[in-house]
Amino acid sequence: MHAVPSSQSSVGAAPDRHWNLAVVTKIVVKLTANFERNLADIEQFLTEADAQQTFDGLLDELLDTVIPNLERFPGMGRPFLNRAVGSVEATNALRALRAKLTALMIEPDALREYVMAHYLVLYAQIQGTLHLLSIKHHRQLSFDFDAHWGSRY
Repeated sequence: MHAVPSSQSSVGAAPDRHWNLAVVTKIVVKLTANFERNLADIEQFLTEADAQQTFDGLLDELLDTVIPNLERFPGMGRPFLNRAVGSVEATNALRALRAKLTALMIEPDALREYVMAHYLVLYAQIQGTLHLLSIKHHRQLSFDFDAHWGSRY
């Protein structure tokens, strides 16, 4: 619990000091197996391209910026299912995904994406835990929901 001093006073009166107590709940951030596989694929690609320092920079950005931002502001990413779609297939896929999330008792707006300079991070906040689901370069086509969620849904 953090205490924040506050002063209120009337004109001509001595300041009356009291403490406002703010409870700060820290969100737990977890990496899913799929997110870890994505990172391994990115590392392999960049290593083969002789760009290991680029992968190191990605890890630094995740650890120093992205995860701390999401811990403090878990709703900062844009809702994934609110994105504009350009085809009937995409409309149907988003409708099916929304139905799956609802069936799992997960608020569809809990599925969000964090936009980085070169990557998109797909995440979901479920109660007090934020799950990093996937990370893809902007040039990749899409997130692979079947690989992450499996055929059980």
